[in-house]
Amino acid sequence: MYQAAEDRYNNMIYNRVGNSGLKLPALSLGMWHNFGDVDLFENSRKMVHRAFDLGITHFDLANNYGPPAGSAEENFGRILKKDLLPYRDELIISSKAGYYMWPGPYGEFGSKKNLTASIDQSLTRMGLDYVDIFYSHRPDPDTPFEETAQALDLMVRQGKALYIGISNYSAEQTAEISKIFKELKTPFIIHQPSYSMYNRWIEDGLQDVLQENQLGSIAFSPLAQGMLTDRYLNGIPKDSRAGRTTSQFLDEEKVKATLEQSRALNEVAKRRGQTLAEMAVSWILRDGKVTSVLIGASKVSQIEDNVKALDNLDFSLSELAEIEKILKR
Repeated sequence: MYQAAEDRYNNMIYNRVGNSGLKLPALSLGMWHNFGDVDLFENSRKMVHRAFDLGITHFDLANNYGPPAGSAEENFGRILKKDLLPYRDELIISSKAGYYMWPGPYGEFGSKKNLTASIDQSLTRMGLDYVDIFYSHRPDPDTPFEETAQALDLMVRQGKALYIGISNYSAEQTAEISKIFKELKTPFIIHQPSYSMYNRWIEDGLQDVLQENQLGSIAFSPLAQGMLTDRYLNGIPKDSRAGRTTSQFLDEEKVKATLEQSRALNEVAKRRGQTLAEMAVSWILRDGKVTSVLIGASKVSQIEDNVKALDNLDFSLSELAEIEKILKR
């Protein structure tokens, strides 16, 4: 029988999500990769255990996570049933819908038909009565935002979700749907964008919209698919994501384009007593604008290493200036 560590809340930082009553850990565990049926279940289980023991209370999923799609939710549901059910009220469990899941005109995007079917499927896969946060995973170019917002609002009223979020929406789209949520009085509290030292698009308008609407944010891909780690500082390992020709998100060309910057940033990290990955996570949390960082992991030690980032969240003005100079190369 799994028993959670008694000191699990001693060292984690918890940040309030916008102006809501909810707090998220500064680090959350994302299940985009390494929790599907192609992965070792016992390894996935150990990672969830260790994350919770370290104070990570938020586990982030989506209906299409796996592979195959749906399997990450099913496997998390197994872990929940085996080990974490006694701790359900200590957990924040989120899921999303919007990417392709089944054939035909209703298997993706933001229609009421798709979103309603999706949350019911997700709850069944995880064995839950409700999720804590449910996201529209991407904006739908063909469905009015009013329909998407009303479908998400209905989920809260039906007790299937406590809070609502969006992901991958632009600043303009976020402002537009936020206005609708306010009219509906929906507990819309958070945006999940990609954000890293190498991907700073949210600084160009989105963060202002989030602040104006008192919304939180949770950053995914904080390590730029591994480019902000020591994995590629001395070449591209054949077994790495960039070394595999089948990788959809990272390739040798991308790594080489940022190699000089990564090596320079690594020197800054060393002087701070951090790894490059730790500094990359700390940098995202540096000014309090981001509520939580979604970390991914393929083994327990990576979760432990990421948590070390919280030991040094402060940057001197000279460090920030040096980082900016490096990133502008």
